[in-house]
Amino acid sequence: MDHQYVNQVARQSGSNFYFSFFSLPKEKREAITAVYAFCREVDDAVDAPGQMDPAAEVAHWREEIAKTYDGKPSTPLTQSLATAIERFDLSRVYFDGILQGVAMDLDQKRYPTYESLSTYCYHVAGEVGLLCMEIFGYRSERLKGYAVKLGTAFQMTNILRDVGSDADRGRIYLPQDDLKRFGVEESDILVKRLTPHFRRLMSFEARRARDYYREASVLPTMEERPALRAAEIMRAIYENVLDRIEKRNYDVFNGRVRVPTAMKLWLAAQAWWENR
Repeated sequence: MDHQYVNQVARQSGSNFYFSFFSLPKEKREAITAVYAFCREVDDAVDAPGQMDPAAEVAHWREEIAKTYDGKPSTPLTQSLATAIERFDLSRVYFDGILQGVAMDLDQKRYPTYESLSTYCYHVAGEVGLLCMEIFGYRSERLKGYAVKLGTAFQMTNILRDVGSDADRGRIYLPQDDLKRFGVEESDILVKRLTPHFRRLMSFEARRARDYYREASVLPTMEERPALRAAEIMRAIYENVLDRIEKRNYDVFNGRVRVPTAMKLWLAAQAWWENR
């Protein structure tokens, strides 16, 4: 199977996840790269500039997943995905759930409560984590909890980092009841006005993300950690993104928060060593 296409998608994304893939054996690396490329493509189906009919794109991917599970993948991506599905017995329900989460972005631009946001996070990040767990070789309820908590922490970090770019699309992921609690007006976010109220709101949401990182970290045993090195590398890099947001005093409107490549490599090496 030629994995050139999915490798190209993963490499060009510049994602923090890409740095974790190298810690995996070849078959697992190919599988997780295919899953990541799928997530990247379906996300772009909704968010890519100039996308004419995102609903049709999501419907296309639903059909393509169905065809893949019927043994008839028709794209280079799903051909690679079919190999991963067969090799690791990946659960279709998670792919369908990811597409359900992506479809939420078609018509939902606000989240009234954190509970409603957490449903979105579960689909677009938690279920990705659950697929990763199947590739890593774990299906216990405890490590499913690890996957969902870590995925939610990653998604919350992304939401905090991307408040400004999401506002450009007219989206506010931060829960509406939290905005009211901290006295933040929607207009402040949409015009990217950095106020003391906004900083307090962001601090609150950052602590929420920290709680998920902490709750996830205690779930794997020492014996399980070597197989979870890729996830722990992701955790180290994403927590560093959160560190940088906090060090900027939550100014996410003036320039994107990025972790330099050299720092990503150092964090990856450190996480690999700690979970060897």
